[in-house]
Amino acid sequence: MREKLPLLSGQEIVNALQRSGYYVRRQKGSHIRLYHPERLPITVPAHYEVDRRTLKSILHTANLTVEEFKKLL
Repeated sequence: MREKLPLLSGQEIVNALQRSGYYVRRQKGSHIRLYHPERLPITVPAHYEVDRRTLKSILHTANLTVEEFKKLL
């Protein structure tokens, strides 16, 4: 059975990604741009609730599984 993604704010997602080695490069409006020395850059919307499909796309880009991401929360 597939594990359901949590409903999180943009800031919670950014904090978890920072624990995995990403760092905030800039923010323009309601979008935060994160970079990693060895992975693709990611844009996270700075919303109170980020859609689960958006979070799934972010995790795919970051090459993280749901289980790995939940450990970073």
